[in-house]
Amino acid sequence: MACRQKVPLLIDPRASHASVSGLANVIESYRQRPARRAGTAKITTLESFIALANRHKSEHSAIFARTEWPEPKLTAVIDYHQIDSQPAHLKHRIEYAFPITDELKAWIGANGKLMEQAEFAAFLEEHAAELSVPLVAEANEYERLFKEKFAAPNELIALSRSLEIFVGARVKRAERLSSGERTVEFVEEHTNTKGEKVDIPGIFMVAIPAFIDGQPVRIPARLRYRAAGGSISWGYQLYRWEFWLRNQVQADLDRAAKATGLPAFEGAPES
Repeated sequence: MACRQKVPLLIDPRASHASVSGLANVIESYRQRPARRAGTAKITTLESFIALANRHKSEHSAIFARTEWPEPKLTAVIDYHQIDSQPAHLKHRIEYAFPITDELKAWIGANGKLMEQAEFAAFLEEHAAELSVPLVAEANEYERLFKEKFAAPNELIALSRSLEIFVGARVKRAERLSSGERTVEFVEEHTNTKGEKVDIPGIFMVAIPAFIDGQPVRIPARLRYRAAGGSISWGYQLYRWEFWLRNQVQADLDRAAKATGLPAFEGAPES
C-alpha cells in the first residue's frame, strides 16, 4: 500500500493565473531542530561502538562489516530500511574503523625483512611483551606443520641476549640437525677456539593487541636467518596474519551483534 503524505501548498488566487507554491522551504527556515537525525559518528573502540549503537538503535537498525584487511570497519546504520519495505533515509550512522596499535604496526612493518644481528636482538627485547607461550592445540598443529619446535618467550629473550653478546663475531657454521633443531656457531676473530653454539628455535607465538583496547590476536611466526660470508641476518615470517586479523574482526562483529541485538551482515550498506 502506497504511503500517503500531506504536502503544504500555497495557492494565490490574486494572481492573474492561479499559482501553486510549495511551502517546504518556508517551513524549514523556521525549524528549531533538524527534521531527522543525520551524520556519521567516528568511534575508536568497540565498546564505545556498542554503547552508542544501543543508545540510538531502533527496531530497524542494522550493522554492516567490512572484514578484509587493510581497512576493516563496522558500520551501524541507525535509520535503516524497515522490514515491511518502507524506505528510510540511511543518513544516521556509527562507524568503528578498527584503529590499529603501534605494536601491530611494528610487527607487520618488520615482517619478512632481514635485520642485522644487533637490530634483531633489540627488536625482540622491545617486543618481549607480545611474545606468548603456545597453547597445546597450537603447538600440536604448527610443530607438525612446520617440522619445527616452538620457542617459549624466555627462550627467545635468551636468544636475543646471546645475539647481543655475539655482535661482531663471525659465523663459523649454521646448520640444521637431523633432530630438526638448528644451531649457529659463532667464533671470535682474535681467538683460535671453536666458538660457542646458539640454539635457534624454528617457530614462536605472538599475541598482539591488534586494535586499540581490543583483544590480543594470536599469530604464529617462523624465525628466519641467513648466514653468508661470516655474517648473519635475522628475521621472521608471520603465518597468515591477515587471516587471523580477519578472524578477530568477525569475532568483534559477532560480539557487537549480540551486545546490541541488531542483525549483522558482512558487506557495505547502500550509499
